[in-house]
Amino acid sequence: MNHDDLARVPRGSRGLRRLPVKRAEFARNLERQLLGLRLWAHARAFSRSIKVLPRSDLVELGSRGYGFWVVPATLLGPDSHCYLAGVGEDITFDLALIARFGCTAHAFDPVPAAQHHAVVSAQYEPRFVFHPVGLWSSDATLPLHAPAVEGHVSHSAIDLHATPKLFDAQFRSVASLMQELGHDRLDLLKVSAEGSEYEILRGMAAANVRPRVVCVEFAQPAPRGRPAGECELMRRRGYDLVHATVTPWTLKVTFVSRTHEEQAERPSYATDVV
Repeated sequence: MNHDDLARVPRGSRGLRRLPVKRAEFARNLERQLLGLRLWAHARAFSRSIKVLPRSDLVELGSRGYGFWVVPATLLGPDSHCYLAGVGEDITFDLALIARFGCTAHAFDPVPAAQHHAVVSAQYEPRFVFHPVGLWSSDATLPLHAPAVEGHVSHSAIDLHATPKLFDAQFRSVASLMQELGHDRLDLLKVSAEGSEYEILRGMAAANVRPRVVCVEFAQPAPRGRPAGECELMRRRGYDLVHATVTPWTLKVTFVSRTHEEQAERPSYATDVV
């Protein structure tokens, strides 16, 4: 046995052991553990740096393990325009949104596997409309990079995990899509875009597009301080942070616009939330 293939483990009840571990596997395991520690520290710092202003009308929709999001029930209704970026393999939130409020949900994802999942899962729901494009700050063709884990469908346009490029895909800006779909306002924007969320929000602000509710997942790993910095930018743009789900691997937040003009022009809906 080659000594390079051995790794020491902590001394236990049976004394010191030496277990055969391939160096590459040992290195991968160590890297994952170190990443977990970094993300834990980042999540803790994020929680301490944000100010959440909770509302009494917040409801959680979608599968609890992965696809859930929190939205204010009184601000959505049958005539709400909802854009949901990032389908993956979970549209439980999309379908729950439709069932709860009776609205049409426009979902966007440029990955073929996501399209297949969406079409099959929503085949009996005509109010779910799938668009095989991604969201970006402008209309563009961008390369998509492989997921961090083989077999997953969450591809990244910014090469979030330093993985190979797989294919090119079409991306659209929120403003461009609103023009094409004939929408003069946006009531809900949900973004789960594997690191593209910052570019999407930047483009939205540049085009003066102001959704009433914005739900964002800050993809991990993210540079320390960047999610909190984006929350501060949203505050300066006139949004209140009303909910945050924070774990080492999940940073999901919900913003609500506090612009007086929007509140005056758009109706509020009755809710059974207490």
